[in-house]
Amino acid sequence: MNIRVMDWFTGKPEDISAEKEKPVFSAINKTKRSEESLYLSETGLEGDEQADKKSHGGLEKAVCVYPWEHYAYWSRTLEEALPHGGFGENITVQNGVEEDVMIGDIFRWGEAVVEISQPREPCYKIAKRHGIKKLPLYVRETSYSGYYLRVRQAGTVEKHQPLRLETRTTSLSVAGVNRITYHSEDLTEVEEALECASLSEEWKKSLYKKLEKLKNKH
Repeated sequence: MNIRVMDWFTGKPEDISAEKEKPVFSAINKTKRSEESLYLSETGLEGDEQADKKSHGGLEKAVCVYPWEHYAYWSRTLEEALPHGGFGENITVQNGVEEDVMIGDIFRWGEAVVEISQPREPCYKIAKRHGIKKLPLYVRETSYSGYYLRVRQAGTVEKHQPLRLETRTTSLSVAGVNRITYHSEDLTEVEEALECASLSEEWKKSLYKKLEKLKNKH
């Protein structure tokens, strides 16, 4: 499996609030990079920053990935032509939709080695960027979330080089994690997802809370 990098982006925190609103700082408005190569450290692409480092970035969320295939759907649904980078991703990719990639998939990308750690959790800043309050809800409903990569080996990456799958150790897809987290009422499914060693600890916290609620219902 090869995932093609179509465009890549980095950003710096800025105030994205409307006039007279409380300031909201975010790096979601990322800038397209024209370079053919960038250095990928354990915390992300060179030049990329995060405003809220508790919710974005860090070792488990070093690179945000969004599939190109979803942009046509959003353009039709929202009646707005969204450019690549519209979801604040670092890389827009082709041939890497959520149904087809698994938590723990390890890819070689140039000199670097990366691993899928969790889905991307849609937050209010996506809604604020596009002026669509329910956009995070729409993302959860469709599972068109994108996902995060952790960096297992830092190094120089090149835009024209695809992410080449090297190791697949689970059958838990990114779309499957979304479905279990937001839509499933099956205790066994939640427990099995929690057993996935490659799923980020932050995401597991949400699943533990869901598990407790389901147990209380039963």
